Amino acid sequence: MAFENMVVMGRIVAPYGVYGWVKVVPDTEYLDGLLDYDRWWIGKAPNWREVTVEQAKIHNDVLLIKLTGVADRDVAFSLKGQQIAVPREALPETEEGEYYWSDLIGLSVTNTQGVAFGKIKQVFETGANDVLVVREEQPTSVKGKDGKVRVEYRERLIPFTSEAVPEVDIQAGTVLVDWDADF
Repeated sequence: MAFENMVVMGRIVAPYGVYGWVKVVPDTEYLDGLLDYDRWWIGKAPNWREVTVEQAKIHNDVLLIKLTGVADRDVAFSLKGQQIAVPREALPETEEGEYYWSDLIGLSVTNTQGVAFGKIKQVFETGANDVLVVREEQPTSVKGKDGKVRVEYRERLIPFTSEAVPEVDIQAGTVLVDWDADF
């Protein structure tokens, strides 16, 4: 298994109960989208290990998952913070103009005036549309009221709409945005 082709689809956030269940927050379009895969890989790149989903339930805005071999709360607690991934080849092909969020992370963003904004660090959903979190690569030194100098990175939140993001080139690793540099 080539672990560089894994796509992170969620994360384990906490144990649930005393019998080894875990709470999972999926990063999928639909809450139950991660349940389309009965084999997951958990860990953090490049250290993945394959696990099997024994049982699953939807509970409010999380998934409750029982993994094979996880029989008590202590083992479940040890999984807290682990990412859940599936091999890229197990995912359906995207349509024109659709992207997996994991493909957007790390792309360089420039606006239509040629101003480099930095790289995409995160994508999140607001309900109305997805939002790109773009972080400058060069920090700014800021002197605080206490006289201490802090290093800060400017972040921009850009709606991931066709108007604000007219071009995404996954192969080139770039995103063109129609967004004012002062925002």
